[in-house]
Amino acid sequence: MKRLVVVSNRVADLTKTAQAGGLAVGLADSLRQRGGVWMGWDGQTLKYEEEPEPRIRKIGEVIQATIPLTEQDYAEYYLGFANSVLWPLFHYRLDLVEYKTAFLEGYRRVNAKFANALVSTLQPDDLIWIHDYHLIPLAAELRQRGCKQRIGFFLHIPFPPPEILAAVPRHRWLVECLLKFDVVGFQTQTDLNNLLRYVEDHLGCELLPDGRVKTRERVVIAGCYPIGIDVDSFVAMAEQPNDEVQIETKRREILGRRQIIGVDRLDYTKGLPDRLRAFARLLEMYPEMRKSVALMQIATPTREEVEAYIDIRKELEALSGEINGRFADFNWTPVRYIHGTVPREALAALYRASQVGFVTPLRDGMNLVAKEYVAAQSMDNPGVLVLSKFAGAAEEMHEALIVNPYDVDDMARNLCRALTMPLDERQDRQRALMDRIRKHDAANWLNSFMAALEKGEIRREED
Repeated sequence: MKRLVVVSNRVADLTKTAQAGGLAVGLADSLRQRGGVWMGWDGQTLKYEEEPEPRIRKIGEVIQATIPLTEQDYAEYYLGFANSVLWPLFHYRLDLVEYKTAFLEGYRRVNAKFANALVSTLQPDDLIWIHDYHLIPLAAELRQRGCKQRIGFFLHIPFPPPEILAAVPRHRWLVECLLKFDVVGFQTQTDLNNLLRYVEDHLGCELLPDGRVKTRERVVIAGCYPIGIDVDSFVAMAEQPNDEVQIETKRREILGRRQIIGVDRLDYTKGLPDRLRAFARLLEMYPEMRKSVALMQIATPTREEVEAYIDIRKELEALSGEINGRFADFNWTPVRYIHGTVPREALAALYRASQVGFVTPLRDGMNLVAKEYVAAQSMDNPGVLVLSKFAGAAEEMHEALIVNPYDVDDMARNLCRALTMPLDERQDRQRALMDRIRKHDAANWLNSFMAALEKGEIRREED
């Protein structure tokens, strides 16, 4: 088996499990199965420029290689182009795009730095798998340095329609960089179709009948590879007793109360303010729900230096306080808002103890929290997933209650439906959802992408 070399902006600590969903969980679950090399930024920022050798450590079958960034790199590449340009752009938020020439220069400089560090570690027959929007130019940088290995790219976030992508300067260069890869993977068919429309309309590329893209230099496989979780591992985690969660669950059972849970990074794409408003609307529209249900919203801190994230934290704190002040009783707090990180084992127990999983991003690549919630449920008395139509997961998780995250009343009605759904219907939906997340689990994601990268196999839609 050829060695797999994974490159992402950050390298997760495989000795810790305090992560909910996202790229880190998907990659960690996959790499533990296959082994290989995982390279990325170590989270450190230096005051001065240098090109240090990657720091190497081995954890199980995975070799981690990390490099630092300078303070300028962090400001221009990470906070700048990656998170003030590409992140809002790819999530359809043109109103939040802040483009500066220095940001683009920093983005290109850091991708060159990654390429320099990576080239020295490569073996001739390595398979290179690069991840996410931070590193779109990396294949082009590696090709310039003579890299002949097969290189794949997977985008964990949405890919916007051509008319949105064209709003940012150098959009053509970005897509031309994508076409330096041998395989380009997306979460959903919608994202894939957006790329195919762009390359045909703006670059004049030929779309071959089997779904590949023909450029002047190569034939690129572009496909849909929905990311998954290690289902059996998460089921086992959810079945482990957690004393604190069990005590709280017993208290709720005695009082006849149920719990709705939301778990997200604190990000403006996750639809958190409207989620809280939807819960408040539930209490307005259905007064019988008062004192019988509570919302637990866990919001993990992220990118706290960016002004948009500071604003949304303030908004959420104000909203949770307003809802509690309006509806709370001396022995019932409707909203429990937690701004912090919860270990994955505790999250699994919390999912299992919650009657509704509330996952309502305004736009999301996949959203693994939705799959984790389903995996955590007991078939004897499963909860119900309420899921945004704009999460990538909605493309395959049809048995969830699919909602419009911009429509507060729609979300409130579906929360009520979830809380009052008969057991047999909940079990039917749970059974179907478990079948789907098992079919598209972490191993399937890894194996299907590797088949394309190593053997050139085209993934068929019916697969």
